[in-house]
Amino acid sequence: MQSFQELIAQFTKYFDQLQFPAEPSSLYKAAGHILEMGGKRIRPVLCLMGNELFDTLHPDAFQAGSAIELFHNFTLIHDDIMDKAPLRRGKPTVHTVYGDTAAILSGDVMLINVYERLNKVNTNYQKKLTTVFNKAAIEVCEGQQLDMDFEHLDPEAVDYHSYVNMIGLKTSVLLAASLQMGAIIGGASEGNQEHLYAFGKNIGIAFQIQDDFLDAFGDPEKFGKQQGGDILANKKTFLLLKAFERSNDAQKAELRELLDSAPADKVERVLAIFRDCKLDEWAEVEKERFTALAFENLEKIAVLSNRKEPLKELANYLLNRQQ
Repeated sequence: MQSFQELIAQFTKYFDQLQFPAEPSSLYKAAGHILEMGGKRIRPVLCLMGNELFDTLHPDAFQAGSAIELFHNFTLIHDDIMDKAPLRRGKPTVHTVYGDTAAILSGDVMLINVYERLNKVNTNYQKKLTTVFNKAAIEVCEGQQLDMDFEHLDPEAVDYHSYVNMIGLKTSVLLAASLQMGAIIGGASEGNQEHLYAFGKNIGIAFQIQDDFLDAFGDPEKFGKQQGGDILANKKTFLLLKAFERSNDAQKAELRELLDSAPADKVERVLAIFRDCKLDEWAEVEKERFTALAFENLEKIAVLSNRKEPLKELANYLLNRQQ
């Protein structure tokens, strides 16, 4: 079994060889723009780890991982257009540099390349891989739409469990599907695939809780982002929704006032309410709850315990990071 870092190095070397055609340059330079930004490559490496959990690493895991990474970047291009985001990974977004039309089309061509990759895997499990991928891809789109729908709703109108479901669809299912696709290539049983999928989905939700926590309470120098960025953008996060659930009438009134304005001390005032509602403590407990659910499923997978260690190490790294 190899570590996450070792697999990242292997996948990056493989993926960086991906070449789009030269013409039309306005289309393929736009597609290449987001890939050149790099990224954590977590999803494709989870596919490799899912394979290695059950068998020797197979070249098809790199094909499937490339398909997953292309799909992920396709969604980022289109999400940035929807959000009118100027930056991605600290660099200008594709639509900012190349315009909306080229950005939309470059995302489309990346999505088509996903299926070019999946068409190259062993036919013995090609249909199963495509089925798992298609389900996840549809759910990611559903999650993105729900996220956009929630943005137009009053915070108290968004049920917490509905929000968790949205995060599960938008963020977690692709992590879970990445692991399952690797497991399919590794010859895992249906039961083991289901447990691994559940592990990935719960880790994804815990990861999002940690991300929301760091945005509010993390050290900006370690996190690498402005503290309270989500607060300034009025994003509906785990913390904001729980604040409305836990706050008293005076705190609710202040939160509503702050959502409708942008005073210089907005972040400090919202964070004060978060702390009064003990949301820093709540977030830690909630993250641990989903982490425990994930590890329960990991334990149920019928392979030697030492083969699970890289996944445990990765999960602990992701959920205890400060950036």
